[in-house]
Amino acid sequence: MKPQWYQMLDGNARRAFWTSFAGFGLDAMDVQLYAFILPVLLTVWGLSHTEAGLLASATLVSSAIGGWITGLLADRVGRIRMLKITMLWLALSTCLCGLADNFGQLLVARLLQGLGFGGEWAAGVVFVAEVVAPEVRGRAVGMVQSAWAVGWGMAAMISAIVLALVPPDLGWRITFTVGLLPAFVVYVFRTRLTESETFLKAGPPSSWHSIFSRSMAAATIKGSLLATGMHGGYWAIATWWPVMLRSERGLSTTATSANLAAVASASFFGYISSAWLGDRVGRKATLVSFAMGGILTVLACTELPASNFELLLLSFPLGFFALGMFSAIGPVLTELYPTEIRGSGLGFCYNFGRGMAGATPLLIGGSAATIGINHAIGIYVASSYGLVSLVAIFLPETRGQELRSVSQARS
Repeated sequence: MKPQWYQMLDGNARRAFWTSFAGFGLDAMDVQLYAFILPVLLTVWGLSHTEAGLLASATLVSSAIGGWITGLLADRVGRIRMLKITMLWLALSTCLCGLADNFGQLLVARLLQGLGFGGEWAAGVVFVAEVVAPEVRGRAVGMVQSAWAVGWGMAAMISAIVLALVPPDLGWRITFTVGLLPAFVVYVFRTRLTESETFLKAGPPSSWHSIFSRSMAAATIKGSLLATGMHGGYWAIATWWPVMLRSERGLSTTATSANLAAVASASFFGYISSAWLGDRVGRKATLVSFAMGGILTVLACTELPASNFELLLLSFPLGFFALGMFSAIGPVLTELYPTEIRGSGLGFCYNFGRGMAGATPLLIGGSAATIGINHAIGIYVASSYGLVSLVAIFLPETRGQELRSVSQARS
């Protein structure tokens, strides 16, 4: 039986939902593959932890640029056109990662990958938010966000299968090519989408710096800090959790995959719960509760003497809280801005946070030698989610808000 919010979507909204869901799932899979092949690269290429952190950080930093540029262009040439471009860019740049022969080439490929990675979310969330009704916006956008769990799970499964069947020095390359065909399929379906009425009826796009104007500066600062905290916590976990399980805990590849599968599967339910709560109790309460849950869980995992079995059990609330909170940020950033600068504002805030969070994997890599990976993860993740809780308190409550143009916002 289809959920009530889905039944309220028309044909174009349903196509927008599913193509965005598929695109964001591939987005997650392509980028997350790096974390799963990282233990192999540390051995095969002899990478240092600092170099490994730099490769992760490079993608996040370039994604900030890609997300903002995509958001700016989406306000000018349309959401759909940019969604088609980002899908192809991401697929081809991910394949380039698998063709790299040394650290420098992989670094360049990861930088290119980040441009498409950042743009996919920026255009997709705005498009979905504009074609659904306000009362179900949180659930629709939140469910698109849940595709990240699917993509993460696919990355874990594909890397585990390939690395088990193919020698590691070739297997890690193959993992970077698996998303090419499905990306082209998504591209074809996106050619059948119709641009949102909200975008078509809006006035001419405002200048790129309008999101920093006196009337919008506070929203941009809060949105950027919110995204910085969420991404800082997530990317610390996503990049270094597999390494911690293997290096600090000494778990096998199978046991590591089981822990990560628990995180990914629990995150799917976290996305759904956060999306539902965002429409029911509000965006702010949802953000604060999930951030606090993330802090408590990650500290229990990294600072308490948990057994391997207890750590596996804790993987479920870790995934639920740490990733579930992302279902709330899409609606919040969408509702903070008028239509003419919505793509620019959302693209900047979300990807500014992702770019700032790019320092987190690097910092953890640099701290690992002195305090250990587990303690470094605990410190940086708890600090990041503390920032989320603080910023959420000062955000305006936007639940159920109609999307407005610049002229409507001024009237």
